[in-house]
Amino acid sequence: MPLGQGTIRDEIWNQPISAILESLGATAAGLSRTEVEARRRHYGLNQPQAHRRRPLWLQFLARFLNPLVLILLFASGLSAATGNVTSFVIVIVMVVLSVTLDFVQEMRAENAVEALRRTVAVRVQVRRDGAEVSEPVDRLVPGDVVRLAAGDLVPADCRLIDARDLFVNQAMLTGEPYPAEKRVDAPATPVQDPGEALNTVFMGTSVISGSAIAVVCRTGDATAFGQLSGTLQAPPPPTAFELGVRQFGFLILRLTIFLVLFVLAVNVLFHRPWLESLMFALALAVGLTPELLPMIVTVTLARGAMRLAQRRVIVKRLAAMHNVGAMDVLCTDKTGTLTEATIRMVRHLDFRGEESERVFRLAYLNSCFESGIKSPLDEAILAYRTLDVTGWQKIDEVPFDFERRRVSVLVADGAERLLVVKGAPEDVLRQSTHYEGEAGVEKPLDPAARAELDALFQMLGADGFRVLAIASKAMGPEHTSAALGDESELAFAGYAVFLDPPKASAMAAIHALTGAGVAVRILTGDNERVTRHVCTELGLTVTGLITGDDLRAMSEEALRARLAKVNVFCRVTPAQKERVLLAYKRSGRVVGFLGDGINDASAIHAADVGISVDSAADVAKEAAGLILLDHDLSVVHEAVMEGRRTVQNVTKYILMGSSSNFGNMFSMAGASLFLPFLPMLPTQVLLNNLLYDASEAGVPLDHVEAEALAKPVQWDLRLIQRFMLVLGPVSSLFDFLTFYTLLHLFNADEALFQTGWFVESLATQVLVIFVIRTRRSPWLSRPHPVLAGLTLGAAAIGALLPLTPLGAFFGFVAPPVSFYLFLGAAVATYLALVEIAKRLFYRYVAPRQRTLRRRPAGAGT
Repeated sequence: MPLGQGTIRDEIWNQPISAILESLGATAAGLSRTEVEARRRHYGLNQPQAHRRRPLWLQFLARFLNPLVLILLFASGLSAATGNVTSFVIVIVMVVLSVTLDFVQEMRAENAVEALRRTVAVRVQVRRDGAEVSEPVDRLVPGDVVRLAAGDLVPADCRLIDARDLFVNQAMLTGEPYPAEKRVDAPATPVQDPGEALNTVFMGTSVISGSAIAVVCRTGDATAFGQLSGTLQAPPPPTAFELGVRQFGFLILRLTIFLVLFVLAVNVLFHRPWLESLMFALALAVGLTPELLPMIVTVTLARGAMRLAQRRVIVKRLAAMHNVGAMDVLCTDKTGTLTEATIRMVRHLDFRGEESERVFRLAYLNSCFESGIKSPLDEAILAYRTLDVTGWQKIDEVPFDFERRRVSVLVADGAERLLVVKGAPEDVLRQSTHYEGEAGVEKPLDPAARAELDALFQMLGADGFRVLAIASKAMGPEHTSAALGDESELAFAGYAVFLDPPKASAMAAIHALTGAGVAVRILTGDNERVTRHVCTELGLTVTGLITGDDLRAMSEEALRARLAKVNVFCRVTPAQKERVLLAYKRSGRVVGFLGDGINDASAIHAADVGISVDSAADVAKEAAGLILLDHDLSVVHEAVMEGRRTVQNVTKYILMGSSSNFGNMFSMAGASLFLPFLPMLPTQVLLNNLLYDASEAGVPLDHVEAEALAKPVQWDLRLIQRFMLVLGPVSSLFDFLTFYTLLHLFNADEALFQTGWFVESLATQVLVIFVIRTRRSPWLSRPHPVLAGLTLGAAAIGALLPLTPLGAFFGFVAPPVSFYLFLGAAVATYLALVEIAKRLFYRYVAPRQRTLRRRPAGAGT
């Protein structure tokens, strides 16, 4: 094994490249597959520690660290020590079964989502056995030789072997927003700060332009990124959904603590056996605690993610499912979303609007020698017609950026040396002082000529054509490099004209999203004339339009005031896209952004719902929560519906747990005040909880009615609290009527009371899901067969268990036949009461809730 990342000095940028290659055993042909596997076993996966999952056995054992479970196990151990071994065994079995059910369900869901996520994992070109192959980033090892290009994320800490016009965004490492140039022949002056190392690129940074060959020196935790795990790898801020679930858990926990202390105090006051009272109080706490909530949330979100995968949408982060369902504004670029993205170059015009071979040659030279990521316009130029450029060579380049909106390439063919500039017409014209007239004679670009060129540009835009301006500048032989200052006093050559027709499916997708309560907003770098033409072709009314120049002059308050009336933003930079998204978020909207370029990464990251496509730049894919395998707006509508369905199913479980389950447990605590015995044995409480948990495993699969999906769905804890306050008393009132019936009509002793109460409480607790799961009448909405089967099965097991020999182990006795007749009537009456209370709640209480809650400034994911 050659020297690796543990033995290379930290300052890998201060060592000669030959020493680095020798210590790593790296060659130009790359490592062999056998050597790669050996190194992977030695170094592990190329993932920082914070991104790795703990071993399964540790995850399983961690579920027993719940304080309530630990205290319950301790108390049951004391019970065994006093001779009650049967109770101890039953408690252990109940706890293990409950934890295992939770663990298996959640692990299956997470593994399924992880498998989907790996299908869109960031990959890198790496040399293996002399051939260049594409591998997932986490499969790299020290000594691998990788190829980097514009748009790539740097996969590890790498030393450059070869580089061409390489510019890297390393704001993650240094905080500096401007790209840094990297080169192999960097000065040998020793530096201590990685940000100053010009011959090294670091994990997590991204390539803005140029290309490079580099050798991997450090992976995983040994990288500069891995060593900053406490800050850079901190988990993202919780979503509104995650916060809501957490707040609900704390609410139930506070109520649980109060009821447990109350029950324990009452039993001690009445001089009941302290150990049995403690066991009952703890079992009651376990029954009240929503320990199944994390599993239900994870499984429901995962099921939604898997259904979306069937529609060719990959969910990278499960929390994004809620935000998709809550999204009420979708911002999208125009190209590829509203248009076909099959851009074709159709004309190359001079100052008179006539075809010009000179314009095409200059455009071809610029696109051919540009080392940055090739845009669709570059590809269209190169595909239009092939030119012989063997006599030309590239001297230098000023890479494209989204503030200048142009790229310049310095080229020479021996006879002449030219700076060829290609970019947005407004910006190129601003830098031009001359134009190429007839016979190539340069003429001053006076106001009249500018007006003519601008009129030609506007006419092309009004006809739906996209336009690039082409200009050049003769440079002397002494110029061996190009700089920003050279982009002045240009000679304007003409326009390259492109056609990108509207997408046929876009109109239907926009109407579907609008009908579902999601407002579509266009954010594009194109000019307003082209954008208006596309909107007209799609039948999309432009209610208001803001340009990038307008945004620069606007205050935040002015921008927010105009958001409601504006649906198109043109000629906007990446920073301005992000600014618009943040303005929507501060206005209380849940905003999504669909983009695929380097320039879209910051906006994708800033949005509540970041959406990209599988063919996008690495930085865009990494920032996104959803990846579309098809660049089609219609699948976004499918994702919105699935997100809403997911949140609705989670809400069903919580509404059920916060009403019926809580009401039953509250009734148990109240019964302690007047019963001379425990209303249910501790083991019976645990069994009740286990059967209840098992019955709810089908909730993630349940159907959701169309009316529940018609509008954005947001988490509303206040609505849940009110539901609990309205429906909980109904459950408790019915419970106390049941107590009276058992004691005075059946003359129940301790065992019969506990048996009857167990059977009746479990039946009402699980069967109420058929009422709560829908706002319709229960008989008009069919549940999923799995949910129906599990629910009816749990109720049947609870009813029949006392009639079996196994029931005696739990302290049950066989009830009389008349009890089961009473049970049927009681359950039917209870469900009818809940249905009436539900209808009253949704008619008179729920409408008072605001459907869209305002968030504090800066809130989001």
